[in-house]
Amino acid sequence: MIVTGNIRKMKTQLKEIVHYSLPLFNNLIENHLIYLNDYIGKKIKITFENEINCIITGKKIKKVYGEGMSYDAFINSPQASPSIINPELSRIHEGIALRDYEWEMEHHFKPHYVYLSNTSNIKVGVTRVTQVPSRWIDQGATQALVIAETPYRQAAGLIEVFLKNHFKDKTNWQQMLKSDSNYIDLSFEKDKIIKLLPDELKKFTYIYIPETIIKYPILRYPEKIQSMKLENTNIIEGTLTGIKGQYLMLDFLKVLNIRAHSGYKISIEL
Repeated sequence: MIVTGNIRKMKTQLKEIVHYSLPLFNNLIENHLIYLNDYIGKKIKITFENEINCIITGKKIKKVYGEGMSYDAFINSPQASPSIINPELSRIHEGIALRDYEWEMEHHFKPHYVYLSNTSNIKVGVTRVTQVPSRWIDQGATQALVIAETPYRQAAGLIEVFLKNHFKDKTNWQQMLKSDSNYIDLSFEKDKIIKLLPDELKKFTYIYIPETIIKYPILRYPEKIQSMKLENTNIIEGTLTGIKGQYLMLDFLKVLNIRAHSGYKISIEL
């Protein structure tokens, strides 16, 4: 089977292990969804068709900004707003939009979680309530624990900024892809840091949601990592030996970040 289309980040479902589906678009319209778990242990071939389409406007572009955007979209789209990377910058709860009032009301003036996760190390993060557990899966987390719930994005961002003094907010993606992380007592870490929060932020932590454990469809973790990029290698092929985060693993060595190639037009042979 050969299917052609523009890449988007993989869709996920958390069951006993994560189930992955790869959507392929006809520019801006989804027209294929490939269930990848069925192909673990089988040969796949991905060919770059030398075309990239902006995921916001659909126009052909030579260079990608952010994740699949043209420069204009990256500068103007609310999906690349500064408050995406830095939630503490959001002001929509005050009625002030950074880029798009309706979009920010829909996405940022909604309940958000602050969480601890175990990827390559313990890290702190922020996500909308509706993005759980997909947010944790996209990061390759093996554990995740909600430590606070806020009514809007900025408040969650302020907690995250405070906790960055104690935890990282970045994932060591290479280490994440080489092994399952050692178990961390996230409840213990939560109890420690809540005591450090100022009262105006501590009030959001009176919530209990059970810890989430995440397992991935991986035959064996690679000892070494060879990161592949479609603009450098038009054809990537091999045996699909695992999927973690938004990465495909081939031949226990090569890895391809699917999300980083959003908008790229490919043909995939399965």
